[in-house]
Amino acid sequence: MPNSNLVNLRQHLHQNPETAGEESGTAAKIMAFFTKLTPDQTIEKLGGNGLAFVFKGQNPGPRSLFRAELDALPILETGEPGYKSQVDGKAHLCGHDGHMAIICGLGEKLAAERPEKGEVVLLFQPAEETGEGARWILDDPKFLQIKPDYAFALHNLPGFPLNQLVTRKGTFAAGSTGLTIALTGKTSHAAHPDAGINPAQSIAELIQVLPKLPEKLETFALVTVVHAEIGSLAFGTSAGKGSLSLTIRAFDQNELETLIEMITKEANRIASAEGLGCEFRFVESFAVSENHLKASEIAEGVMKNSGLDMIEKPEPFRWSEDFGLFSQSCPAYLFGLGAGEDCPQLHEPTYDFPDELIETGVMIFEGIARKVNG
Repeated sequence: MPNSNLVNLRQHLHQNPETAGEESGTAAKIMAFFTKLTPDQTIEKLGGNGLAFVFKGQNPGPRSLFRAELDALPILETGEPGYKSQVDGKAHLCGHDGHMAIICGLGEKLAAERPEKGEVVLLFQPAEETGEGARWILDDPKFLQIKPDYAFALHNLPGFPLNQLVTRKGTFAAGSTGLTIALTGKTSHAAHPDAGINPAQSIAELIQVLPKLPEKLETFALVTVVHAEIGSLAFGTSAGKGSLSLTIRAFDQNELETLIEMITKEANRIASAEGLGCEFRFVESFAVSENHLKASEIAEGVMKNSGLDMIEKPEPFRWSEDFGLFSQSCPAYLFGLGAGEDCPQLHEPTYDFPDELIETGVMIFEGIARKVNG
């Protein structure tokens, strides 16, 4: 299948986006593509709508895994490509359509020439955007059939020159989690606030105190207040409940977990002092993406022989990627592929994956697969 057909596939996926947990139609399109490639093993409904295709070598050897994401974003596309999203309020504005096309291209290469040893697994994962999909995959009993010795993934990066390879050993991207702190007091008449328990003062104190907690840690961490709510718009009523929502992120997994403990302890202390009930709800949790030294050597060895421009980023990215959970379970490597210095940023409504990256991504992934599996 020529590259032009991979471009057509990418643009067709772009026109038909599905958000996290709803990717059944997308999975069906990927399944149809791989059926004619006759993989040695196919696993459907992996972690929900996930798919895995296995290409086996004739000799024993390691198992490598290459991952793409199935889901789009719940954002209205305002750009005007000829293949604009046909689903109102949903669009591939992070490039997962392009990542899927790259893994499909890798499937073509492996179908034409099987690996010499071990197995190569091509994984299409659901729900990356919400941080749930990797956990669903890893918790599915079927994953034991394809548990890898190495895992690899890429992400396109607007702001970097087109086709530039962006690398980093150690932490590549931060771990993060969303947290909502719900405080419950007692509603009273606004003329008699002393008869109730209003969470306003506690929320104000939390807003002041919690963002300063990362200062106590040794490496980069950040607490960002994203939303606050107190009572309702009723001028005769003193609020009896409220909430504060935060995003917590760090470059080190242990320090991320330490920071979360510090936040919950401080919130409980402040709430208790005011006689408030305090509950915590975590959402969109992403593990730190850690590039293993051995996996880095494999991938970067291929990159150095590719003839492409290659840079090593001095600091990790502050955004998160749920591929980080794979890096907590096996030697893994995540790298960036420049999408152009003038390309709109990820999640912007005018973003569109550059089709020129498909061939590059296929070439690098195939090189890694041949190096690991012969």
